[in-house]
Amino acid sequence: MKRRTFALPALVLLAAALAGWRLDLRALLACYLAAWWFVAGALLGGLANVWLHQLTGGAWGETIRGPLLRAARWLPLACLLFLPVLVGAPLLYPWQHGVPGEPDAAFRHLWLTPVFFTVRSIGYLLLWSVLAIVETRARTRSAIRAAVCLIAYGLSVGLASVDWIMSLQPEWYSSVFGWLAGTGQMLTGLALAVLLIDRGAARRRLPDLGNLLMMYVLTWAYLAYVQFLIIWAADLPHEIAWYLRRGAPGWQAVAWVLVAGHFAGPLCILLSRHAKAAPALMGVLAGALLAAHLLDCWWLVLPSVPFVTHHWLWLAPLVAAGFGLLAWMALAHGGKEGAHA
Repeated sequence: MKRRTFALPALVLLAAALAGWRLDLRALLACYLAAWWFVAGALLGGLANVWLHQLTGGAWGETIRGPLLRAARWLPLACLLFLPVLVGAPLLYPWQHGVPGEPDAAFRHLWLTPVFFTVRSIGYLLLWSVLAIVETRARTRSAIRAAVCLIAYGLSVGLASVDWIMSLQPEWYSSVFGWLAGTGQMLTGLALAVLLIDRGAARRRLPDLGNLLMMYVLTWAYLAYVQFLIIWAADLPHEIAWYLRRGAPGWQAVAWVLVAGHFAGPLCILLSRHAKAAPALMGVLAGALLAAHLLDCWWLVLPSVPFVTHHWLWLAPLVAAGFGLLAWMALAHGGKEGAHA
């Protein structure tokens, strides 16, 4: 019966995706990249929180460990789903057809080559798959393993964010971008955990999880503001180009929604001790943070892709719904396995 429940929406999404393929393949790939980055980031961020708990200890981590490890079992499959981006890279990345010849572009000429990009991408995906398999199958906890995994995660996610997101505009760069990407993933992973756990049974641990969420929210906002402030103050054409594309009326409105939904609103809620102890409110907040981070992924990717038509306005939620359907099926299956374990 459940298979029939999933079959109809899956067929509708597939038919709509085929229409998007015919209308604007570049927009479809851009929306796919943004949705994939969100889903993979949530799984990776969840694992990073598990490793953080193994290093620091505390009862808060015992509450979220099981759901996050069950979700992380699907990370190798999520890594395989990056294949369409690799195949469609020439449509997404302008440097695939040659890096502009600026005087300071020597390193970019070396780094941004199609073959090297593909090799690095496969390396990141294999590394994350191995980390997920090792952690989900480990019989014992190890602080040393957790430290090594966190270091590998931090370095690889920073480089992957540069390769897959920042290089959509190859003339732009930011030394903060990798930190910002990693913080957003850890925030998303913890929000996913809060959504998956039995919040009523874990009521005593909700304030601890709320405090950790608040730390991630503040860190993300700080890094985003510092990046904006430094680039805008320097006012260099090749740096502000990234923000100029997001200064268009529609994207500027998205930026203000992110300020409210990814920072100000959650912060106001998480500053309240009573709000952090309310299971229903924490569930709503976790869902809102996931939605805000999906919007952030769209904001990071879509304005950077050249020559994208307005078809992305319906393709972005369509692709996100497709990934959401897959996640729902996977997590429901994982929950059933956990119940029988």
